[in-house]
Amino acid sequence: MSTETAKKPSVLFVCVHNAGRSQMAAAFLTTLSQGGIEVRSAGSQPADKVNPAAVEAMAELGIDMSAEIPKVLTTEAVKESDVVITMGCGDTCPIFPGKRYEDWELEDPAGQGVDAVRPIRDDIKTRIESLISELLPVGK
Repeated sequence: MSTETAKKPSVLFVCVHNAGRSQMAAAFLTTLSQGGIEVRSAGSQPADKVNPAAVEAMAELGIDMSAEIPKVLTTEAVKESDVVITMGCGDTCPIFPGKRYEDWELEDPAGQGVDAVRPIRDDIKTRIESLISELLPVGK
């Protein structure tokens, strides 16, 4: 199959508020995959705005999340994704056969300052780099 006709892999990141962990993961995947992966993020109970400490922590690495808005998790978003990565949303994530599901145990950055968010950010970046190597093998 040529790369022109191959469907881009798609990943959905889900956490409760879609304000910290899932937003950082989506921003890393979008940036580091250079458009090679379709990226979505959502929350089962979206917050009003993205966590400012998460925005600041990502800005330190040159990734701007300031315009992002938390989105509600929809069944369609799950159906349209090849990989669904949950981050503490528990049973509220719909399950469909044929999807790859992962649960990333990550500390919730809600209410924490940027000093506490940096290690969470760095953990997410490491996981994203591994995910990219699985979804976009070198020499494709």
